[in-house]
Amino acid sequence: MTLKERLNEDMKTAMKAKEEGKERLSVIRLARAAIKNTEIDKRHELTDEEVIEVLAREVKQRKDAMAEFGEKAGPEYTAKLQGEVDILMDYLPQQMSEEDLRQVIKEVVAQVGATSQKEMGKVMGQLMPRVKGRADGKLVNQIVRELLS
Repeated sequence: MTLKERLNEDMKTAMKAKEEGKERLSVIRLARAAIKNTEIDKRHELTDEEVIEVLAREVKQRKDAMAEFGEKAGPEYTAKLQGEVDILMDYLPQQMSEEDLRQVIKEVVAQVGATSQKEMGKVMGQLMPRVKGRADGKLVNQIVRELLS
């Protein structure tokens, strides 16, 4: 079952659940709309990998909103966004632990032979395809900077 099919089935289940599935239904609908818009922009049906990219972007937007507006908007808003993130995370691959991520980054740094911050682009270019959808880009960037300094 593709990720899009799974979203479709989960949407049907949430519709049948009425009140209990209301939040889940709205998040799934937003995710499906983002996927559809990306398909229209790219002019082809998205693969599971591309769907994961779209969902990861949606998660990132919500996390950024929590960081930016969290305290100003209040705990209800933050809780709502966190609930949306939790629902979207169900559709993303298992996230890498920080230790696993550090290990992969060390391997790539050694493979590329990077020794300074100036070579960060080379490292990130090799690294991001390996961890795409399984690690937060900010954390990856932070760890790479730490290891190269």
